[in-house]
Amino acid sequence: MSYAGPEFESPQPRPRRRPLTLALAVLVPGALLGWLVYEGVGGAADGGGTPAAVNAPVSAPPTVSSTTADDKALSAPLRGKVVVIDPGHNLTNFRHTAEINRKVDIGTGRKACDTTGTSTNSGYAEAKFSLDVAHRLRTLLERQGATVKLTQDGDRPYGPCVDERARIGNRAKADAVVSIHADGAGAGQRGYHVILPGRVHKGIADTRRIVVPSAALGKRIAADFGRATGTKPSNYIGHGTGLDTRTDLGGLNLSTVPKVFIECGNMRDSKDAALLTSAAWRQKAAQGISEGIVSFLRG
Repeated sequence: MSYAGPEFESPQPRPRRRPLTLALAVLVPGALLGWLVYEGVGGAADGGGTPAAVNAPVSAPPTVSSTTADDKALSAPLRGKVVVIDPGHNLTNFRHTAEINRKVDIGTGRKACDTTGTSTNSGYAEAKFSLDVAHRLRTLLERQGATVKLTQDGDRPYGPCVDERARIGNRAKADAVVSIHADGAGAGQRGYHVILPGRVHKGIADTRRIVVPSAALGKRIAADFGRATGTKPSNYIGHGTGLDTRTDLGGLNLSTVPKVFIECGNMRDSKDAALLTSAAWRQKAAQGISEGIVSFLRG
């Protein structure tokens, strides 16, 4: 049995409302579009409830530089530094005996302008060795951003004399100068040593200002050279320290900038000679000297 009361009347057909539906269909999308445009031009209220300026500038996305100043500093740590490399002797000195035997003032006395240098028993010249290592060293230092100058590059008939070699570093206002050599001691005497300037204040020589920084440079080169080449300090000079201080070398006495000599090995010992004549070992020698210079200049 069914009950038909006032709340449960039979459903009646609803009146047709097509005009209102059409109106809403038109108005709603229009209102939505208007709101989107308003938001897009900055018409929405800002955080404080105040409408933002319609013409507020839009920040451009940040640009990423491929190379920053810090990157450049890291890739060129020696930028602004000047290094002078002094390749010992000259391959053609032997043709100019009168010129290289001429005496020059070194402060503590007078010495020959230069010498021919030594060689291995097979005839590999010290001057050839020193210039080869100098070229390798120059390449390594320039990669670090340093300005590198050579006292000679096989481009002169002899020399330069020891006093001129010192002046070249002084005029360049070098931050460091390294003179490259190989020794000519007796057989069985092996290893490298770095020569430091002693305290000289006599005549035209005054090393008082460079003794301390030169010692710091020399110690770093000695340590890094031994590590890079796998060789030991001299067993005949320096008492195992790889360091020797001298006051009789014009190239050091007349320097006004930090400067050292390095004797990379003994050309007259067959075992050392085998190293000195190896291109691969000379590259290690250059690497060790370079690392010492970089360490010194970077503090």
